[in-house]
Amino acid sequence: MALPAAGLAQVPQSPPCRTVGDSPARDGARQFLRIDPDSAQRLAAIGLDRAAIFARMQETSVPETMGCWAMPAGNFDSQLVSVGMAQWNYGTGSLQPLLIRWRDGFASRRDFEQALATIAPTYGALLFSSDCLAVPVKPACRAGILAAEDAQGKLSSTLQAELTALFEDDAMLQVQTDLYVALLDQVRLDLLRVFPQYPGALRPITMRKVRWAIDTRVQQGGLPGDEDIYRLRTKLAAMPPSDYWPRLTAIFDWYDAISRTIDQDGILNDFGWNTATWRCLVRNRRVDPEQYELLNLTFLKSRTATGNSGRWQALTFERRAKIILGTGSVSSRRDGSCP
Repeated sequence: MALPAAGLAQVPQSPPCRTVGDSPARDGARQFLRIDPDSAQRLAAIGLDRAAIFARMQETSVPETMGCWAMPAGNFDSQLVSVGMAQWNYGTGSLQPLLIRWRDGFASRRDFEQALATIAPTYGALLFSSDCLAVPVKPACRAGILAAEDAQGKLSSTLQAELTALFEDDAMLQVQTDLYVALLDQVRLDLLRVFPQYPGALRPITMRKVRWAIDTRVQQGGLPGDEDIYRLRTKLAAMPPSDYWPRLTAIFDWYDAISRTIDQDGILNDFGWNTATWRCLVRNRRVDPEQYELLNLTFLKSRTATGNSGRWQALTFERRAKIILGTGSVSSRRDGSCP
């Protein structure tokens, strides 16, 4: 039974913003974002040339910021402030290094202060205070930020505008690019650990695996540990053929069940379509061995999504499952279908 095609889904409109990509300078005259040559050489070994790096960067930004370089968000997820194409945040300590790099990129303290007075005249001093650059942030920083948010964690229009201006600044685009390329280098090591490459290796590193590993590291910090992977692969190797499809169905049942509970967020408009589509793939036997293993590895990792006591476990699973299967709905964006 065919399911609705992606074109029939309601897709949210991207907000006006500076969009993620291999951006030319604001005057359109040249490309200005740099990639470290040594990093570029290493990443080329897993199929990531310059075009692919920016394609992956843009793909990462879609579920995080709807494709924008900035799109700041408040404390709705207990991270105080999240901003930037990978939603770096104060809560995990990932935002502070970007702010420090941007500040330290100026030739002098005076140049920094002048730029900050233009970009963030109201909240710049707070954002770059020692209290807000500490990891974790100090109480004075937390109080100052929360005073600029409402009870639902929505940023004031002024703080939102200043964070947007800061993260759309040319120099901050370079900082974000540098940090993302460093993240890709970590992804490369993740992949070589989980899928070691040698002559005759049974598990080559494909672009599907690269995209899956990027999303896992961005949202959960890395791939499952060696002990867990060994246990899973041992069980999969011993699994009788009669269990192949029922076991996969059970994972989709788990996703559907937790999606229906009271404390899972970010999936309300997605999980019903996903469950129907993915079960259709199972009925039609449209899941290959690589997809099967990646779905099981995703199940392992999604169970460890502990933010807000597991509030985002269904979302973590559906993001990766969509990448693995090539069809799915995330943030109301539907791609693919089941024939």
